[in-house]
Amino acid sequence: MIRLENVTLGYGEGTVILQDINFHLRPGSFHFLTGPSGSGKTTLMRLMFLSIEPTDGKIKIFDREVKRIRATARARLRRRIGIVFQDFRLLDHLTTWQNVALPLRVNGEKVSRYKADVTDMLTWVGLGNRMHQYPPFLSGGEKQRAAIARAVIHQPELLLADEPTGSVDPKMAHRLLRLFVELNRFGTSVVIATHDHQLIQHYQDMCEHKAPRLELHEGHVHIV
Repeated sequence: MIRLENVTLGYGEGTVILQDINFHLRPGSFHFLTGPSGSGKTTLMRLMFLSIEPTDGKIKIFDREVKRIRATARARLRRRIGIVFQDFRLLDHLTTWQNVALPLRVNGEKVSRYKADVTDMLTWVGLGNRMHQYPPFLSGGEKQRAAIARAVIHQPELLLADEPTGSVDPKMAHRLLRLFVELNRFGTSVVIATHDHQLIQHYQDMCEHKAPRLELHEGHVHIV
């Protein structure tokens, strides 16, 4: 699914964010990404989403080496990935419904084919009565849920979620985790960056096994 080999990322002279990162994610896997604030979790997510390139090392995704593919092909690969950003990145000029439908629209699907799916998804995440509202009028938690709905609506092959439950209450956090688990059962590989150890424990209670943790510390990744 995705492989990082000796990946290093630095900014300027002497500022290294990630150093000699080596790991691979198998198709259908589920991982948590943990580490203290400022350890590079978001940067690692951006590398896996192909929005930035490493200073050194090799990244392969869907059996393609990133450095060897053109920008257009890279854009096509990114359509196979769902991502939840910490800052949501909803488009203010689109309604909540239109934001969630955007990945399907970009893929050229007809509205008649996905209209009911988008509405059902928004209802499921508790935004059924807010789907025609614009993002500036949503709360932080509502924006979080809309961003998650947008990331999963097209059932991506890889889902990257950066602190996806940071702005919601524990009950909704557990509900969203069930959504991620269900996607994983249908074959989506999932990586969740989180500080919430209760969420990790809830996963273990729900699935009766531990998900491997990618633990970032001083620029290095340890699998625990």
